[in-house]
Amino acid sequence: MRLSILDGRVVDPATATDRRAALHVADGRIVAIGAPPRGFRADRTLDAAGLVVAPGLVDLAARLREPGFEYKATLESEMRAALAGGVTSLSCPPDTDPPLDEPGLVEMLKHRARGPDQAHLYPLGALTVGLAGEVITEMAELAEAGCVGFSQAGAPIGDTQVLLRAMLYAHTYGFTVWARPQDPHLARGGVAHGGPVAARMGLAGIPVAAETIALHTLLDLVRETGCRVHLCRISSAAGLDLVRAAKAEGLPVSADVAVHHLHLIDVDIGYFESQYRVDPPFRSQRDRDAIRAALADGTIDAICSDHTPVDDDAKQLPFAEAEPGVTGLELLLPLTLKWASETRTGLLAALAKVTAGASAVLGLGEMAGTLRAGAPADLCLFDPEEAWTVTREGLASQGRHTPYLGMEVVGRVRVTVVDGRVVFER
Repeated sequence: MRLSILDGRVVDPATATDRRAALHVADGRIVAIGAPPRGFRADRTLDAAGLVVAPGLVDLAARLREPGFEYKATLESEMRAALAGGVTSLSCPPDTDPPLDEPGLVEMLKHRARGPDQAHLYPLGALTVGLAGEVITEMAELAEAGCVGFSQAGAPIGDTQVLLRAMLYAHTYGFTVWARPQDPHLARGGVAHGGPVAARMGLAGIPVAAETIALHTLLDLVRETGCRVHLCRISSAAGLDLVRAAKAEGLPVSADVAVHHLHLIDVDIGYFESQYRVDPPFRSQRDRDAIRAALADGTIDAICSDHTPVDDDAKQLPFAEAEPGVTGLELLLPLTLKWASETRTGLLAALAKVTAGASAVLGLGEMAGTLRAGAPADLCLFDPEEAWTVTREGLASQGRHTPYLGMEVVGRVRVTVVDGRVVFER
């Protein structure tokens, strides 16, 4: 199919492009920006006047809940949510049931995600068998099956020697270990940021030290092994200071932050509102401001949705008993734009964190996150000025829980294109 998108504002952080131009697609690839190639005739033309034409968003953390948790969400429902949110490439953690620790499970998931109208899926494999933290998986075989990295998700490794050996294995083959730094002992039983707000509410806290102590361990192991590590969902100012110093030292590390941590802080949980129960927890305003500063100076490479669908039975409980997690695929773009507006960050720099920056973390090269000629035609067309109210009925995800229910956000996806096919239109 040949597609022409006319009169849009073409924004591509990977090439520093920001101009009004036409974009042309043929055989699933971008063939030109501006004038079409000689002899090009479009089968379909889209009028993008007033819209931004950007690379499809790349999300580093989206739980699809399959296999094993289909009562929370299904691959089909969450792929619909991804496309509605302009996400054309996404990575899913291995904490399914069973975990993604065998090539057959990865191949099954990849096969199910190969439908013509679905986003590209890049699964993470389990770092240890069953995520039990005891026996290292066959990472080479999992990589052949389609895994782009290896993670424990939120499961701890109690034996640091196991983690050392896993990182040595990963480094030998050039794999990336994805780690969410949180000391399991300090975090045990915690449900909120360890500070005065949690103390006044009588909630068990997770101290910032849970993040920094885990970071010290991980960074020392990076020095020991040379393994490339991606640090997931950094949440504190002290943690960001360690990441910043590690990058200045030249260690092979990258980092992301969940989009809701750009805006919300511990006082927002109000009267024990379980919609605000996330892991890591919302921290202080100082931590939130440090996250914004770290995005500006490049300490944080990417923003992710941390999309975690939770069913009503698990969420509509007292705060301390509710399951952590919120839906985020459809809010990744508007919440990123909200941060950009509030911090006066330009659109190019803001979109870089959810396109080219995220693609670089995944090691996708020009397979995602760019509008270069010859790249796959994965596109997101959105209205940067359109305001809309977040409602349960308006979300495509099977998980309908988010702190933003009933709130107005700005920025809405109008069209999503995957491999040159229009797969979502509003």
